[in-house]
Amino acid sequence: MTVVLVSAVQESSGILREGGSMDAATSVLLTDLYQLNMMQAYLDRGETKAAVFEFFVRKLPRDRGFLIAAGLEQVLGFLEQLRFTREELDWLGNTGRFGKNFLDHLADLRFTGDVHAMPEGTVFFANEPILRVTAPLPQAQLVETRVINLLQFQSMIAAKAARMVLAAPGKRLVDFGLRRAHGAEAGIMAARASYIAGFAGTATVLADKRFGIPIFGTMAHSYIQIHDDETQAFENFARARPKNLILLIDTYDTEAAARKVVALAPKLKAAGISIAGVRLDSGDLIALSNRVRRILDEGGLTEVTIFASGGIDETVIRDIIRSSAPIDGFGIGSSLTTSSDAPGLDCVYKLEEYAGLPRRKRSAGKETWPGRKQVWRRLGGDGRMAGDVLSLEQDEQPGEPLIELVMQGGKRIGSAPTLDQIRARAARGLERLPEPLRKLEPGASYPVEVSKTLKRLAAEVDARMERRVTP
Repeated sequence: MTVVLVSAVQESSGILREGGSMDAATSVLLTDLYQLNMMQAYLDRGETKAAVFEFFVRKLPRDRGFLIAAGLEQVLGFLEQLRFTREELDWLGNTGRFGKNFLDHLADLRFTGDVHAMPEGTVFFANEPILRVTAPLPQAQLVETRVINLLQFQSMIAAKAARMVLAAPGKRLVDFGLRRAHGAEAGIMAARASYIAGFAGTATVLADKRFGIPIFGTMAHSYIQIHDDETQAFENFARARPKNLILLIDTYDTEAAARKVVALAPKLKAAGISIAGVRLDSGDLIALSNRVRRILDEGGLTEVTIFASGGIDETVIRDIIRSSAPIDGFGIGSSLTTSSDAPGLDCVYKLEEYAGLPRRKRSAGKETWPGRKQVWRRLGGDGRMAGDVLSLEQDEQPGEPLIELVMQGGKRIGSAPTLDQIRARAARGLERLPEPLRKLEPGASYPVEVSKTLKRLAAEVDARMERRVTP
């Protein structure tokens, strides 16, 4: 087994090696080998009829009472641009793995299918499909890996960010996690997902250029350290970056630095520079923020805010909020961009119909519901979410249907929502959560009912398959 894996890595080095001409993030070869193996087998047997696959999360991670759909925009972009370049086709041909019929098919391949999905920013739960692909079988199979890759990560990060938003009502939250993200794409997509969930912005500059997400930044301890005098460091930085000035005050003695800020403020004010805030990045944030607040207030700097960073997650935020510590905002790094307590979702992209017949998987603990499905959501009299029903799309149920057509024949339906519109949808969803979920209560759950119609279809599929496999 080890020899095979080493060989695969060696053969792929032409694509992923440093300086290679193919972009790993956009290449169709960013997939699992078994997708290409199955495509070859499908084509050899003429299995190209319409297939229906759905993406869903089997079960929620511990301490996740809900998730937020994110990543659809990137999925649709991937599907629209799906095509093999000449370089990729030449490489595949040189591997000797695939037949000419397969390579010829790939040369003309474009995604021609339909996509139904929950809009980005929608709150969802286990076993609820947030995306459905209907396309000729080889196409629908090929896109599986990248679809999961894109939806899983952003939906996971958006849910983690939402927990922090709920834990810190009225506080400014900023993504500080690029340097700890697992790769460049993870960093930029974490900035996007956290903004959808309600973060004020990010420290990642490219997120502003690419998505228009507000960016925030202060200074590092190294800036203070290159000066022999901390006050001089504060003044030099203030004159270089006078707008939205935030000073990092915990490089040496935090309380002493706070007093230096107070002493420096009149001189800066005379130059037309106002200190917007100070940042704490270490130590007992609750105790230090109280002491710093007192020093600032006694020095007349009542409008100067306190911003905290360093090892913060929703649990730390909750404790700080409960203590009434005077912290006005938080910079969140590793715990956000890695979703450190739950770094992966038990999510899948499964075949639910082929050639007009519903299909299902029956593996122990991994059973699926067959057919093309819809989710209906009911609201209670208080406007809060009261329960969801999972059923077949034609089986009308009470409530609002959540899954809609977003791509037809390989082309998007209508214009893409703006990021602010997606963000507003997520905010409405969080506001409508039942109170136990909003309060992040351990063990809080939400009712998702599987309809009798869907259960009946599953039994029919089982009976049909039993007749076929029984000698």
